Amino acid sequence: MTLEYINQELQTLKEKKNYRSLPPLIHKGRDVLLNGQRMLNLSSNDYLGLANDISLREEFLRTLTPETFLPTSSSSRLLTGNFSDYQKLEQQLATMFGTESALIFNSGYHANTGILPAICNTHTLILADKLVHASLIDGIKLSSAKCIRYRHNDISQLQRLIAENHNAYEQIIIVTESIFSMDGDEADLPALIQLKKSYSNILLYIDEAHAFGVRGKKGLGCAEEQECINDIDFLVGTFGKAIASAGAYIVCRQLIREYLINKMRTFIFTTALPPINIQWTSWVLERLPALQHKRTHLLQISEKLKEALTTKGYNCPSVSHIVPMIVGASEDTILKAEELQRKGFYALPVRPPTVPEGTSRIRFSLTADITEHEIDTFLVTVRIILESTAHGFHDRKTGFMSTFHQRIQIWEHAVTEVDRSPDIVGAATVHPWFSHGIVNIGGVDRKTRLENTILDPSD
Repeated sequence: MTLEYINQELQTLKEKKNYRSLPPLIHKGRDVLLNGQRMLNLSSNDYLGLANDISLREEFLRTLTPETFLPTSSSSRLLTGNFSDYQKLEQQLATMFGTESALIFNSGYHANTGILPAICNTHTLILADKLVHASLIDGIKLSSAKCIRYRHNDISQLQRLIAENHNAYEQIIIVTESIFSMDGDEADLPALIQLKKSYSNILLYIDEAHAFGVRGKKGLGCAEEQECINDIDFLVGTFGKAIASAGAYIVCRQLIREYLINKMRTFIFTTALPPINIQWTSWVLERLPALQHKRTHLLQISEKLKEALTTKGYNCPSVSHIVPMIVGASEDTILKAEELQRKGFYALPVRPPTVPEGTSRIRFSLTADITEHEIDTFLVTVRIILESTAHGFHDRKTGFMSTFHQRIQIWEHAVTEVDRSPDIVGAATVHPWFSHGIVNIGGVDRKTRLENTILDPSD
């Protein structure tokens, strides 16, 4: 890769309005300052509003002494970095979830890129939801397992894939999120568990990054809410969002914990989190069950925002505090986001490759410290500056949907693009009309080709 190639790639990103840069933000409580403008932060993952709770921090700081304030572990946990705070937090998690054990990781990315390679081999098939997070995709790529991506939340297709493949593999691992990070919708966990129980060689991997803290009476996530914690083999979550801390966890059987300690590279070969972070996480978790009023308020303002967007005609599949307004084109999405920022609302555009081509959106990420009045004010602003037409793939000149003939042309182009990208694992790019109808089979040999792409006959 030459510097000329790098520069060309950056120019291409700029032309497609997908170029990114780090914003010079100054944080002022719930607000952010950017270029001298103060805006209400609608893009934070601080779902319970705990990161801005000064009284909470003050109370925690009073528990510390110079001896207990430990800003570094200085080592891997397998060497000298295994402080008692880690064991305390892991036991606390296991007790809260009612599981045999728990294990802490440095981040959700570390968890997802480390667990899957550790537990998979060439006799493993991974069936992953089409819209799982990039960290899960990377974990799949790092594993030696074969992978099939099923259409988003399509239980019937998943069932068919299991029926067709369960005899050919020692184990099948279903991988999905409970609440999806970009659409804000959720998986049907009981349905997945029913599938799992129908076969002897199926394991279930659920990422609760965006559900932990905000779902369930105790805040333990969708698995608690849907009463299926003990039916999930790998239940993963993070502390860096609703818990206002850092790190991640898995709650699981003791045997799995021991295996990960011995086999998981992102656990073995990294310096452990600072004990002060572990102490703070444990302290917040003690108070998590008492925060139901925050979870209730968050759900109420989220439903209000979704209703307003759908009334305006925008596609909004959310059933959670993550409320996307799917616009389509990256350029249009950027313009709408910039206008919202000028009106005092820090809402950010999400563009490819984070989301599929043609589905760029403004992702409103709500927190429990946003008031009802602020949501009302925001909705007034939205009505003023956003188009009233329903979301769709419209022709900008005519305003009409593309004809069937045009769709066929797009499809032919999409297939050509798939065939043209033989060395990019799972990177086949298609028009959004067809994105859920194509299932890519990934792998670590970087030889994904058209013949390794499953097309559902109905599509």
